[in-house]
Amino acid sequence: MPTETRTTCPYCGVGCGVIATVAEDGAVSVKGDLDHPANFGRLCSKGSALAETLGLEGRALHPQIGDRSTDWDEALDLVAARFSETIATHGPDAVAFYVSGQLLTEDYYVANKLMKGFIGSANIDTNSRLCMSSSVAGHRRAFGADTVPGTYEDLELADLVILTGSNLAWCHPVIYQRIVAAKERRPEMKVVVIDPRRTATCDIADLHLALRPDGDLALFNGLLAHLADVGAVHCEYVANHTSGFPQALEAARGLSPDGVANATGLRRPEIAAFYDLFAATQKVVTCYSQGVNQSSIGTDKVNAILNCHLATGRIGRPGMGPFSLTGQPNAMGGREVGGLANMLAAHMALESAEDRDRVQRFWGSATVASKPGLKAVDMFDAVADGRIKALWIMSTNPVVSMPDADRVRAAIEACPFVVVSDIQADTDTARLADVLLPATGWGEKSGTVTNSERRISRQRPFIATPGAARPDWWQLAQIGRRMGFDGFDFTAPAEIFAEHAALSAFENDGTRDFDIGAHATIDAATYDALGPFQWPQREGTPQTESRFFANGGFYHADGKARLVPVSAPVPARTSSDYPLILNTGRIRDQWHTMTRTGKSARLSAHMAEPFVEIHPDDAAKLEIRDADLVALESPWGRAVLRALVTNRQQRGSLFAPMHWTGEFSNAGRIDALVAPVTDPHSGQPASKHVAVRASRHPADAYGFIVSAQGPKALDISYWAIARATGGWRLELAFDTRPGDWEDWCRTRFDLPVGAESIGYADAMTGDLRLAFFAGSRLLLALFIARQPVAVSRSWAVTQLLQEHADARTRYSVTAGRPGAGRPDPGATVCSCFSVGINQITAAVSAGCHTVEAVGQKLSAGTNCGSCRAEIRGIIHACHPLAAE
Repeated sequence: MPTETRTTCPYCGVGCGVIATVAEDGAVSVKGDLDHPANFGRLCSKGSALAETLGLEGRALHPQIGDRSTDWDEALDLVAARFSETIATHGPDAVAFYVSGQLLTEDYYVANKLMKGFIGSANIDTNSRLCMSSSVAGHRRAFGADTVPGTYEDLELADLVILTGSNLAWCHPVIYQRIVAAKERRPEMKVVVIDPRRTATCDIADLHLALRPDGDLALFNGLLAHLADVGAVHCEYVANHTSGFPQALEAARGLSPDGVANATGLRRPEIAAFYDLFAATQKVVTCYSQGVNQSSIGTDKVNAILNCHLATGRIGRPGMGPFSLTGQPNAMGGREVGGLANMLAAHMALESAEDRDRVQRFWGSATVASKPGLKAVDMFDAVADGRIKALWIMSTNPVVSMPDADRVRAAIEACPFVVVSDIQADTDTARLADVLLPATGWGEKSGTVTNSERRISRQRPFIATPGAARPDWWQLAQIGRRMGFDGFDFTAPAEIFAEHAALSAFENDGTRDFDIGAHATIDAATYDALGPFQWPQREGTPQTESRFFANGGFYHADGKARLVPVSAPVPARTSSDYPLILNTGRIRDQWHTMTRTGKSARLSAHMAEPFVEIHPDDAAKLEIRDADLVALESPWGRAVLRALVTNRQQRGSLFAPMHWTGEFSNAGRIDALVAPVTDPHSGQPASKHVAVRASRHPADAYGFIVSAQGPKALDISYWAIARATGGWRLELAFDTRPGDWEDWCRTRFDLPVGAESIGYADAMTGDLRLAFFAGSRLLLALFIARQPVAVSRSWAVTQLLQEHADARTRYSVTAGRPGAGRPDPGATVCSCFSVGINQITAAVSAGCHTVEAVGQKLSAGTNCGSCRAEIRGIIHACHPLAAE
């Protein structure tokens, strides 16, 4: 009989419930959990494709020391010995852990206990530093604790939802669809999107404020001054529950209305429309994400937003409050256990001697770190200059994701001892490991995660652990024991969760927000059956949904919130040498550095190679055409990307995704360009405001390949590779054409000697087509041109699974397009149902003049909904009036 397991999605911070079904033959399918309160059955394109990412290709299955496989005892003994020797010789601050928001809470807890409580250093930081640490710093400054006040329900109850620095439609699609549904039920609900780009999220916007990069602080400071001017301040709430309002208002008044317009690049009427809407609407939720956080003034931006909600008392009540949207599945769980280098477990403060003593007594450790450790950027600086001599990297890929990524790679290469725990053996970072420890992946892991609304959910295993892979918590506990420390005799994640819960309640009389003491004595059976719940859940209290701060009760010593005076000019980083501003971010169907999503052909179909969005005016000035290759350069690095010329982009600004690695592109690692500039309070890098220059990347020839197997090393000027159904698809560019194309294909792709080839070359145009067959099966098709290749890519990749028994079908392959009567779906628009642009255009021509009608005919846009804006654009292009 098939078995069903309730678990949690491992992607963004929405924390969607997933039901994984394993059939009798072992095949896995996934669907949304209708009973999970985060998603009520919805999944995004990535979540829907989870079953496609479970293959063992590339998995780390055995411990490795250097290039040789070994057993766990030898590997763990070596790690424990090298860390112990380094500490004995150089002190505890000579070692560091760099961990991840994709760890489960139990993994995170053991890592922090080992480093901060027993090694005695706070040199443990996380890739969550790169995405939400400015929110943490802003919360702690304002509230006295890292508390997210509201719930997802507030986004549905609000009369005004503000989405600032958040492409919700692509990055948190399930939450976006909850807002869409609420707006359909209550058309009077208003949505304001604040973003330099016109993203898919703007599809539901009543007002889009396309402000300049980093203009958010000035905009919200101006809002605070306006609220005071029109009498919208909640004087009683401010007097009883806050301090610092006069100083915050004085700082906000430092910019005149004209000054706000100049700082934001917005017209005064559109600013006034936003301010009037906020002032007149009681139920306001302001959601913010990486566009706010990833800034050198990110913490001040967060506090500027919080100031407006505190000043109006619009916090902690239904439909009201600021809402930080986390980017990773367990960034919140990491925060709960003190995952950042400047925090302690259970939301206690590393700077507090009382809290340090409390944690030390609870753990029974000889010491607890007494000063903050190195934040991510500073940590890798310390690796580079030799202060850190032993480094353990877990479940993350800093060679791709850190700013100044080339320097980070060089630092790791030079570090005397590097341990990497990962599920994949060949990531850009894992290749640099002295010791590689195989970790369990989603589907095999057991533990908990916490989503953006403070909801803790179980992640449960439903497939067997492959090879010798082991959970991260187990690896850490083994090292703790081998280094001679007590307190690491954990045998199951339930024991770790119980200890974590007990610490949250230890000597907690309500002065700390995080308390899940109701679960401090949980046993294995209860843990296995644990349903989603929202914290706090104190011992002896019923399980309820909760909000914070409607009636004050903040976590500063006086119980009051702080309105923080903030004022900073928009950072000016461009120059005559680097005149453009690069904004980096995510796309709809990929996740982080693609170690999981890169395995899915369906997810790679929408955008299969790294690209840069550029405004038509900037493109014309630089003589860049759509689909050209573009070289981007900053003082720190260089990348080559495909040009996407679009009016969605502001003049003078570029956008490029951060997902591509050395595994998938030879020149797509965009964080190599990002400056190691950080926010002074949070340490978060400024990944949204990078000064660069752009130029057309010339090539002697451009190519496209579909192949049943991947290539050997490609020594050409540009390549990008992506999964395709039945094999691979590649984009290529050559500085110099090979002398013999057939030999080049045979050697680079290791084609069998007897593979039959057909094709043609046109000396006049420079076009060349080659296809190789084994019997009726297509092995490889190559398309070469002097300009970016015009081939029906979505059709070409399907040919890997087709029968080609006669000459007619073989020559249609070399033509690069289907023959008469054979439909071409066109470029993928809807990844959930693999629907292409040509199919949608045909549906529009057949009378489907609304997004809903297209959905009824093709299913496109009916699952996660993140393609609905693109579908609307296609309808508009075909029938401008029908799409309005």
